[in-house]
Amino acid sequence: MEFNAATMLSIGQIIWIDLLLSGDNAVVIALACRSLPDNQRRIGIFLGASAAVILRILFALVITQLLAIPFLQALGAVLLLWIAIKLVSGEEEEEKSIKAADKLWAAVGTIAMADAVMSLDNVVAISAASHGNAWLFIFGLLLSVPLIIFGSTLVMGLISRFPIFVWAGAALLGWISGEMLAHDKALLDLVGYHPSGAAVYGFALTGAIFVVGLGYFLKMRASQAGHAG
Repeated sequence: MEFNAATMLSIGQIIWIDLLLSGDNAVVIALACRSLPDNQRRIGIFLGASAAVILRILFALVITQLLAIPFLQALGAVLLLWIAIKLVSGEEEEEKSIKAADKLWAAVGTIAMADAVMSLDNVVAISAASHGNAWLFIFGLLLSVPLIIFGSTLVMGLISRFPIFVWAGAALLGWISGEMLAHDKALLDLVGYHPSGAAVYGFALTGAIFVVGLGYFLKMRASQAGHAG
């Protein structure tokens, strides 16, 4: 691979993309692993990061076919909303009855589902920045590994000290879901409306508010049911 100005620019773009987009995966991993026993959190982070990287590699192999599937982003957005609400609302009583090992694999499963949604955007962005250069593309995928692992550890530390970051993380996932809905061409063609500019941010903000609002409602209802029982 020749290191000229264009290559260095592409490397810079890929690093920036990874810094921005790997943070989403890190938030999901941190939220899903926060209730695991201390001795299993590192395992959960490692398995979650591994799932994210494997999914990105798989998506890289079939990216053009995936992008051609109608309503893929819309379906992914709905799935991400469900995951975000599930992560933020919590099921304390249910968690107490789950064995530690089961909780670990449940967390990994949640991470894998969310990564399957968000890794697609990451692969598309890295693919565009690498301009068909296979080595640059591989570099972008490999770089995401330490970023996700380090980011997950950092976010989990913040969550442990400041629980408000749980809600901030869920709001971020809702924001991403809203953006995905606003960019699904098949859905937009169906409804005959193509948002742009501020309207896209409106979709994203609506997604964030929806997750936090519904998550809070479900959490309060579960808490009241627990007290009543």
